[in-house]
This record gives sequence, C-alpha cells and structure tokens, in this order.
Amino acid sequence: MIRRALSTATRTPRAVKLSDYTPFPYLIDNVHLAFNLGETTTITSTLAITSKYNNSSKIQPLELDGQELSTVNVELAGNTLTEGNGYTITTKPDGDKIMQILPPSNEPFELKIQTTVQPRQNTKLEGLYQSSGTYCTQCEAQGFRRITWYPDRPDVMSKFTVHMTGNTKECPILLSNGNLVESSVSSDGETHSAVWVDPFAKPAYLFAIVAGDLVALEDTFVTKPSNRTVDLKIWTQAHNADKTDFAMQSLKESFLWDEDRFRLEYDLDIFQIVAVDDFNMGAMENKSLNVFNSRLVLATPETATDDDYERIQGVVGHEYFHNWTGNRVTCRDWFQLSLKEGLTVFRDQEFTADLNSRAVKRIADVRLLRSSQFPEDAGAMVSKIKKRMESKHAKERHANGALVV
Repeated sequence: MIRRALSTATRTPRAVKLSDYTPFPYLIDNVHLAFNLGETTTITSTLAITSKYNNSSKIQPLELDGQELSTVNVELAGNTLTEGNGYTITTKPDGDKIMQILPPSNEPFELKIQTTVQPRQNTKLEGLYQSSGTYCTQCEAQGFRRITWYPDRPDVMSKFTVHMTGNTKECPILLSNGNLVESSVSSDGETHSAVWVDPFAKPAYLFAIVAGDLVALEDTFVTKPSNRTVDLKIWTQAHNADKTDFAMQSLKESFLWDEDRFRLEYDLDIFQIVAVDDFNMGAMENKSLNVFNSRLVLATPETATDDDYERIQGVVGHEYFHNWTGNRVTCRDWFQLSLKEGLTVFRDQEFTADLNSRAVKRIADVRLLRSSQFPEDAGAMVSKIKKRMESKHAKERHANGALVV
C-alpha cells in the first residue's frame, strides 16, 4: 500500500508491544457479509467460528473489535444476546471498543451480528464511507472494525462472501473482492444486488467494497502457466474515463512481468482497479479490488510528464505484486509491516528497472533513501527489525576490524 500518516488528533496514543502478542484462540472459517447500502447502511455479519482449543475443557473468550458502530442485534447459535446478558462491551484508552462473548462450549458455532453505520458522515475515510456519491472502504490497518464487530488483526484469515444491495440509480456498480457469482434486480427496478465470493482466505484489512456510478476500461490477460483468461477492469467516474489507458497497459505489463520473473500467476477470474478522488491513501492492495487515489491512475499525453507515467507504472505494479507478497502471503502482526512492504517495494523497483533504465531507477531510489528513509530510520519510528539488522551488521564490521561510524 502507498500510505499516508494516520491522524491521532482525537485518540490517546497507546503503546503496543510485540511481546504482548498472543495467538487468536479461534478460527473464523467463513464470513458472510450482507450490505444494504444507504444513508444508514445496515451490515449483517455471519461468522462460522471454530475454537482452536476444542479438546480443552477451558473455554476462551471471543473478543471482537469495533469502533463507532451501532449494534442492532447479536445472535449466538440462533439465540439472541443482549449487552450484559451474553456479551459485554468495554472501551479502551484509545477509543476502540471490545465486544467479549463467552461461548457455551468449544464446539463450532455461528455468530450473527447486525450493525449500522453512517457512510456519508464518516469523514475519517476509514471503514465504509461515501464521498462524491461513491461508497468506498479503507481497512488497512484497522478500518474493518468501523464496519462490523470482528477480530481486526492480520493473523485472522477467513473466506469472505459478500452480498451487496443498493439503489440502482445511485450505485449501478457493486464491487467487492473475488469473483462475481450472482447479480439480480428487484421486481420494481429500484434496487439491485450482487454476490461476490473470494475463495482465498484473507485478513480483514484486505476486504473492500466499492459502489457507485462508475464506468470501466475493460481488457483481458491470458496467463501463460494455465492459459486462463482474466478480465481486467479499471473503474472511474465518467469524466475520467479517457485517462486510464496507460494504467491498463501498466497492469498487463505487471501480470506478464510477475509470471516471467517470479513465476507467479494471478489466481482469480477478474482483477479490478477503482480510481476515486477522495481516498486517504495513495493506493491499497485489497485482494483483486485495488483502490487508488485518482492521481496515481489517471494520465493523458496533454498534461502528464514522464515522471507521472513512471509513477503510475510503479504504483500499479506495486499494488498488483501485493497479490502474492502481502495478500496470499501476509503478515502475522503489524510489527511485520516492513516485511511485506519491503519485499513488494523491491519487486516494484525491479519491475520499473526492467521496463525502463536500471541506472536511472537506481539513482532515483538512492535519492529517495537519502531524503526520506534515512531521516526516518534515525528517528523514533524506525522498525525493530531494522534496528536489529543494523546492530548485527555493526558487530560484524567491528569483528572484522572495520571502522564503525
């Protein structure tokens, strides 16, 4: 993901330590999400849950994250729960809330939760929001908890089925992760629905939906290893429809390069990019449904520079390459963020170098390191991984008699 710094103006900073990590005690085998989109959007989440300790007599509490949610109904194995009688909700110092449920046994069970949110009033642009008429989500790193109660952590991976219903005129296009398996229109034509299924388990931070009045540039790519045809679509608002040709070219080059260089084949029937004007990240690698800030997708020869084209090529490649380095192979916790991002940055750098000038790319990368990365690594935000590597290399240089500066 190409990201920006998160605002903490309204939240109390809270130290999170790697030493506090504990495995989640449950498997969320399948997630079914039903969205009824509108000014007040209703989300019904149905979770198929299995305890990791089904051979133990001790029952572990199930803890779900939530933020700014209105909880309508909670059902455990068909029985309605109420706050204080079946579940509790506590507020952490940083403003997040935790719903805690103690299941009656360690047998597999189903949990159904209905919540409502106000997408148009969500000015944080995290979770589900609506801007310029388009519904959009941003879930990395912890935005999914603004959609429904869920263990919002990257080591909880589930298969998602998404059922979306929206007004036909307001949002004629309904998109989510995975493959489109069903679509329908109501008898009066006022609403329509779409069902998307992602067959690969993913963490909640890679979940996405987009719904609005959008148009697509469409193309296909035939994978060489399996000779499969993948549908490619880049969605924009109508006034930007003529500015996506180069992004599509870059996407097809990314598919081909990843097959040739790393023997990595795309694994679904469709890959989509959505360009939106109101997006608080540069771009996000949601599984099969990348969401971009428009400035990193749109270009025309009349206004774009060579740097603009190379930036689009690199970012399109970066988010596509995350399909494997970050999506199918993801991080256990957010202390490992530098691993998935660092490896994918290396891949997009090699991609740009192979398609353009390797020497020029190297010079540009070193300039970026000197101007941005070095000052960051000298500050408080440096990752522990890098600190350990620097310490290890310093000891090696000292042992070899090298001057340590």
